[in-house]
Order: sequence, then C-alpha cells, then structure tokens
Amino acid sequence: MEVMKQLRQRSIRDLVDQRLIRTQQELAAALRERGFRTTQATISRDVAELGLIKVGRDGTQAYALPPRLVEAEISGEDRLRKLFRDLPVEIREAGLLLVLRTLPGSAHAIAAALDRARWPEVAGSIAGDDTLFVAFTDRGSMGRVKRRLVRLTDPAAL
Repeated sequence: MEVMKQLRQRSIRDLVDQRLIRTQQELAAALRERGFRTTQATISRDVAELGLIKVGRDGTQAYALPPRLVEAEISGEDRLRKLFRDLPVEIREAGLLLVLRTLPGSAHAIAAALDRARWPEVAGSIAGDDTLFVAFTDRGSMGRVKRRLVRLTDPAAL
C-alpha cells in the first residue's frame, strides 16, 4: 500500500473515531482540513477497504470503525515508530519548539500519532502540510522527547 494511502486511511480512522462524520462529503471536507485532496471515488474505496460501518451516535447515523479495527488499534508511539520507519523526518530545535519536516501531506499523521501517544512532556503541537511544530515548557522536556523521536527514526542512533 502506498504511503499516502496509508496516511489518508489512518487519518480517516482517526476522524471517525474523534468526530461525528455522517457522509462521505463530510469525510472529504475533514480530510481537506488535514491537507488531503481526494476524489469521491477514492473516499468511497477507502470507506469500503476500511470496512467502515454506520452506527447510531448522538441521535444520528455516523461512520465508525468496525470492531476488529478498534481492537487492532496501535498505540501512538507504535504509530510514530511505523511512520518514522516509512517517512523521512528531519528534527530541529528552535527555542522551546521541535520542528519536524517530512514529506508533503505527512505532518498531520505524525501530529495525530504524537497526540495519541500523550507524552506528558509535550505542551502541544501544530501541523501544516510537511512541517510539524511541537511545543515544550522547558528544555529538559524538549531534550527527552527529541531523543525519543530520534530513536524512533533510527534505533541505532544515540
């Protein structure tokens, strides 16, 4: 499976888990917010491949992950490890920020995995198309997370 398809489908799983998505049009709009440009046919294929189902949520029918995918969800750190294995990532310091640069369209997937990891040192993050900023309250926290991220990109490092 190509990298962009994996990233897009990972974002779809996150979106239907986090938000009320009732239609494929709403899904397309949510994906656009995350930097993915897709056609109706692509979204329809993704919904079918992921086996998304419609369930009652908040009084309406909305997309949801099938039980097998919910059970198979991996941790944020495992997602980061897989993303960093599949994508080139450059990590730099800027004040109390880590700046991560990657392939266009990939920063949101990394940010979502980092958010899911819920590392206590991370004050917050924001992602663009190919750049992610991760904020910290102190240099010690930033150093610990940077070392952890570098190990995820290259286990032989450090």
